[in-house]
Amino acid sequence: MSYQKQSPNTSKSDAVSGKDSILAALSDDPLSWALFLDIDGTLLDIAQTPDAIAVPPSLPANLDALSNKLGGALALVTGRGLDFVDGAFSPFRFPIAGLHGAERRDPNGHVHKIETTADFERLKADLVAETAGWTGVLIEDKGAAVAAHYRLAPERHVELEPLMERALSRAGPNWTIQHGKMVIEIRPAAADKGHAMEAFLAQPAFAGRRPIAIGDDVTDEAMFRTANRIGGHSIRIGPLSPASEARWSIPSSQELRAIIAELAS
Repeated sequence: MSYQKQSPNTSKSDAVSGKDSILAALSDDPLSWALFLDIDGTLLDIAQTPDAIAVPPSLPANLDALSNKLGGALALVTGRGLDFVDGAFSPFRFPIAGLHGAERRDPNGHVHKIETTADFERLKADLVAETAGWTGVLIEDKGAAVAAHYRLAPERHVELEPLMERALSRAGPNWTIQHGKMVIEIRPAAADKGHAMEAFLAQPAFAGRRPIAIGDDVTDEAMFRTANRIGGHSIRIGPLSPASEARWSIPSSQELRAIIAELAS
């Protein structure tokens, strides 16, 4: 693949508007770009629990219309599993990297997965048992990953951190720990969102294009780094942060959905 060099005016001090950057790119030359979108906190507002997210009725159709304008070069890159995403955005089925890339459905509909183990299945069950009396803590079984959510009990972070570290030591070298917004996750070490994005960029519909990566959390930094390295755009939902690799920002998920609706129309 060949990519254009990133223009020199993309430093954070100059990067005022993620909206301007995405509208300019996708309005002027949509077939030169590929769009990669996180879901929770990016396309959708953060909810108190994973199952409490709300998908605005117009969003799935707007994403499908925008995907068509991009020649199919739109993918959802998320910590969620494929089945959850398909249900949330039904009746449309997009290319998806789920579980941070541990499972991925390519543009042809082929699904690639990292398989779990019997030991990892026991580990997940043990986490549920050990936290059974921890009010406000939710253990989410994601298949090849497991997440401990504590948004309803932020003080539990002190106890969850060592618990998840011990679980990681049981999981072994093929898994790693991932911190996010009020969540600690154990996921396959070989999977991250940057690798997933590069895998898409090697396939038809995406090949030869410059990526636009949009996310909101620590888990999206791998996408931002990859996009920056190969001459794309990195856009963070929320204020820019010195700790983030993102070069542009969009204030909120609501604003991003409005931009998608504008582009789709």
